[in-house]
Amino acid sequence: MLNSDRIRTTHVGSLPRTPELLSANEAFQDGKISWDELVATMQRGVVDIVAKQRELGIDVVNDGEYGHTMSSSVDYGAWWNYSFSRLGGLTPSDEDRWADTEQRRSSPGNIVLTTFSDRRDRERFREAYEDPSSGILTARKSVKQPKITGPLTYTGQEAVAADIANLKAAMEQTGATEGFVAALSPGSCARVTNEYYKTDEELVYACADAMREEYKAITDAGLIVQIDDPSIAESWDQINPEPSVEDYLGFIQLRIDALNHALEGLPPEQVRFHLCWGSWHGPHTTDLELKHLIKPLLSINAGGYSFEAANVRHAHEWKLWKDAGLPEDKVIIPGVVSHSTNVVEHPELVADRIENFASAVGRERVIASTDCGLGGRLHPQIALAKLESLTAGAALATDRLF
Repeated sequence: MLNSDRIRTTHVGSLPRTPELLSANEAFQDGKISWDELVATMQRGVVDIVAKQRELGIDVVNDGEYGHTMSSSVDYGAWWNYSFSRLGGLTPSDEDRWADTEQRRSSPGNIVLTTFSDRRDRERFREAYEDPSSGILTARKSVKQPKITGPLTYTGQEAVAADIANLKAAMEQTGATEGFVAALSPGSCARVTNEYYKTDEELVYACADAMREEYKAITDAGLIVQIDDPSIAESWDQINPEPSVEDYLGFIQLRIDALNHALEGLPPEQVRFHLCWGSWHGPHTTDLELKHLIKPLLSINAGGYSFEAANVRHAHEWKLWKDAGLPEDKVIIPGVVSHSTNVVEHPELVADRIENFASAVGRERVIASTDCGLGGRLHPQIALAKLESLTAGAALATDRLF
């Protein structure tokens, strides 16, 4: 995974879906087309999006997460919601956790995640969050979350096989040599209403055992699995009142231990972990600082660590990597362009950001990326312009560093 002659580039996974794919997703959900017809639409879309990534100069490509159904062109949760159709033990409900207003309070030593609408950032900026013209949560379509009512099992074998086959076929057609598929973490998987497991530990480890099957299918196919886990950083804001850092680190350690359990025996060089503070365009004043998360992050058995580093709440934190003790065989995959603004970063700024990280950990251990997925959060024209700026900036940094 180390760079040899240039700064390589990638992104976090989700890319804007085509109108054809969005229509096919809706038609499949309504029973108007078959699974095979949906897969055929996905196949065409994946070839096109991988070709576009290669045209723009992306080195480590993916399928745009086209196999992760989006409810509409604006969708903040497809990275998570896709798992609902791949797990047994779930029962549909009328619950939309983005809209649920119930308050769930924590106490010292007893962390309980409250509802999304009761987060502390939303509490502080309630008027802005509830103003549809503010640009924070606009044009979102309601999505219902299921409940866990029985033992969790993995039922997504056919779906993940389609993701793998589509990406590998597109890579062969376009000449791409490195590819990844995103998959949900145990900690994020566990953030649905649980009516079956008796303890938090039982729940999280059940999620780990179920999702391991998806991770293994991806790595067995020779691809990289990207573990999507905003819950490690994002859950801090979902605990009301604010907990102690010590209590919080204990809370996420269970999720890290469960993830390492799920990754046991899988090649670390085919695993990368994505950490972020959530994808909504809000103030994020209650984000936990990265300085508290680096040590837990590096305890995850992955070969690469992807994280937000371009948005204005976290762009200063690159300096922390100077003393982080990154193992020599690991890479970091910092975001150098952000999903949180429509402004397209200048390539010179992108290059500066890359050089900062190279000065901290070495040029061979920096893969330039995006903060988070661009699909469902930015207009397609802007998303592609950001990828273009990403690769242009990486080229400038390569000229200076190699």
